[in-house]
Parts: sequence; structure tokens; C-alpha cells
Amino acid sequence: MTTPTLTALAAASLLSACAMSGGMSSSAQTGVPDAVRVPAGHSVVLETVGTGEITYECRARKDMAGAFEWAFAGPDARLMDRSGKAVGRYYGPPATWESNDGSRITGTQLAIAPGGEGNIPLQLVKANPAMGMGAMQGVSHVQRLATRGGVAPAMVCTAGNAGQKSVVKYQADYIFWRAAS
Repeated sequence: MTTPTLTALAAASLLSACAMSGGMSSSAQTGVPDAVRVPAGHSVVLETVGTGEITYECRARKDMAGAFEWAFAGPDARLMDRSGKAVGRYYGPPATWESNDGSRITGTQLAIAPGGEGNIPLQLVKANPAMGMGAMQGVSHVQRLATRGGVAPAMVCTAGNAGQKSVVKYQADYIFWRAAS
């Protein structure tokens, strides 16, 4: 086998081991709203905790002339495994999850569910094929669960402060899934 193939196999084995060591299994989605559950036939590859910031910008609403809103401009978070070791980053736009090995994925939101008062919603994302070999290879879905904070600012957004940015802190679990083999 070639070195890149061996490296990819080693990374996949390591991630599978991490997922099995106290991680969430595909049957352990109890309590997760139906809208953001991963379809049957998938298993956890990696569990992370994302801690960082979400930037919002005061912008004119596209659907209502003369009205303004705090619009999502993008996230920037560190991804840590369950032991607290840094394993990657989450940033955007577009929403990108990048492993420390350089592999990364983007995705398309499939569904959201309420995350509780003052928290951004829970989310289910369909991953695009990974760019680069490594930990993100084969990831099919990403779940955002256990959200804390991250909602748009409560301050007024008007023509007077259009273009102003506001950064809010947040935390969420990001669970990475792949089709079971």
C-alpha cells in the first residue's frame, strides 16, 4: 500500500477507536429531536466540542424594504475531542469543519430544531465529499447538538448602524457520522 493510503487507514482506525471509547453510537440518539437525527445505517466517527464565536452583521433585510436585521456572518471555533485535545476548527462561510490533518468538509443544512432559550438551534448537515485525505474522509453527516449561546445580539439593528458587526460566544457539540460498513 502507498503511504497516503496507510495514513488514511491509520486515521480512520484511530477515529473509530475514539468513537467507540465512550462515544455516541447510532442507537444512542435518544433525546435528539427527530428532525436532526442521522438516518439509520450510519455510525459515529468523531465527537467534538466546538468553542468559539459567531459574528453577526447588521444588514438590510432582503425580504422587507427599509427593515434591518442581525444576519449571520460566520463562525470561528476550535474543535476539541472529549479529552480536551484540539482536533480541528470550524469556520465559514461556507461552513467548514477542518481537521488538524488538513482534511476538511463543507455541507448543506438538512434540518434544524430548537436549541433552547438563548441558544442557537440544533442542526443536521449533509457533508460534501472531503477535501484532502485524513479524518474527514468518508464523513456523511454532521450534527450540532448541546448548543449554548450564539444567538444574534439583542441590540437594535437599523440603517444607522448598518454594517456594524457583533461577535457572540457559543459552544456546541459537533458529532461526525459516516455510513456504516
